[in-house]
Amino acid sequence: MSTNRLLRAPWHDYTERCIYMLTLNKAPLVPNFGSLVGDYRIPHGHKGSPCVAASPVGAAIKEGLCKFPQIEPKIRVLQYAIMPDHLHLLLFVQKKTDEILGRYIAAFKVEVNNAAGRNGIFAKGFNDQILKTDRSLDTLYHYLRDNPRRLAVRRAHPEFLRRVNALKIGDKYYQAYGNFQLLDCPFKEQVVVHRADTPAVRQRHRDEWLYTAANGGVLVSPFISPAEKEARRDADLVDGRFILITNEPMGERYKPTGHDFELCETGRLLIISTRQPGPLSRQTCLDMNALAARIAAAPPFPPR
Repeated sequence: MSTNRLLRAPWHDYTERCIYMLTLNKAPLVPNFGSLVGDYRIPHGHKGSPCVAASPVGAAIKEGLCKFPQIEPKIRVLQYAIMPDHLHLLLFVQKKTDEILGRYIAAFKVEVNNAAGRNGIFAKGFNDQILKTDRSLDTLYHYLRDNPRRLAVRRAHPEFLRRVNALKIGDKYYQAYGNFQLLDCPFKEQVVVHRADTPAVRQRHRDEWLYTAANGGVLVSPFISPAEKEARRDADLVDGRFILITNEPMGERYKPTGHDFELCETGRLLIISTRQPGPLSRQTCLDMNALAARIAAAPPFPPR
């Protein structure tokens, strides 16, 4: 499977009424869309808080966004976030369209190229996430508004992406190591395979998990069963991101090994420990899956 392949949801009609969050990446040789300014310690909405000051290319993107109603009046831009190397778009397809979403995004890219006076502003394709009925639109607004602050935190404090002994989730505390900002992703999906699942159900879940992973979401699970491990391997091939639940305590010198260490170093993995050492009992597995479900359903976590 190609790691460059951008997956669409095979069960979804991309002409139907829907809300999407899209990510369009900068092409490699194009100047940055803007530069990060501001102090990460100042909250959003206050003078001096982190924001991205648009470059000439970023200004061209804004011009293209203003023309989106001309491209397709049925598609409304709810919010956007221009980052140095990518663009987030929150789009509302208000009525069924004549063409699939990708055609309108291609037309938008042409508008931006024309405004910038050059071709190939964006990399090929785009990532999309479909807003499900159990996801809050306010959560996505917050996520987009908070993008510059999260980038500022990563730059100012890379040590935040390491190990803590008291990560609070609900009313309990856990050990954790890795990229804590994965908790902030609004598109988190629990990976759990039940013995009673039919082959059709398993295939549907696999498609959903692979789609989520390939489009910037986060898969959450202890990844215990062979089918869950296989789902993780498939998602890894499309550069997926993971929150791994484990029962093993993290000692003073703890560091993950092998591929897990590589994933942590590249920001694609957060490991959370329930600190229940010993052989995996049924209760331990239930506890880990319950934690995965809570994390997947949670809105962005408060700043740590």
